[in-house]
Amino acid sequence: MRKPGTSQTRQRILKLIRDFVEKRGYAPTVRDIMKECNLSSTAVVQHHLNILERQGDIARDAKVFRSIRLPGRKNTVQVPVLGTIAAGEPIPVPTSDTWRSEAVETLELTDELAREKEVYALRVKGLSMIDALIDDGDIVLMQPASTADDGDMVAAWLKDKEEVTLKRLFRERQGIRLQPANSQMMPLFVEPENVEVQGKVVAVIRKL
Repeated sequence: MRKPGTSQTRQRILKLIRDFVEKRGYAPTVRDIMKECNLSSTAVVQHHLNILERQGDIARDAKVFRSIRLPGRKNTVQVPVLGTIAAGEPIPVPTSDTWRSEAVETLELTDELAREKEVYALRVKGLSMIDALIDDGDIVLMQPASTADDGDMVAAWLKDKEEVTLKRLFRERQGIRLQPANSQMMPLFVEPENVEVQGKVVAVIRKL
């Protein structure tokens, strides 16, 4: 039954938000809603979200990315996005004192998706893990770690190249093999003392 005072468009938006959160464990963006509900602009979406917020159908935090919440629904946690996993500056390994303060933006996710207490997020740049369904622009949730088991997908800091890479890690006689999930790319072989694990992938948030 449609709630009194709620338009059909806002009903569609509410249904989309519920279905999106239930399926993915995190809220849609304004552009997600515009696309899926066939609305003309982000301004139109914001107009309807403002009304839904005033009516108490949703709650939002303007400082948090994907912050739409449905009252009475699953508990959520804020996860910091610490940057992009690509060549460049090293990714900081979060500590209990700094893991929130270093965020360039924040995601709000259900606690089922972000099970680890100090999980953090990185945006993926490149196609080295495309065969593992991790595309350019996707977000990986990372568990802080300095060690990994063979086959774990890790953020590996290459000391000599001064770049970080997302690969599966394997220990072999000739050293460490960092294996891409892309049939067009060759694995990297590095000396154990030249690689530093900065975190392990625990979940992937895919862009639409």
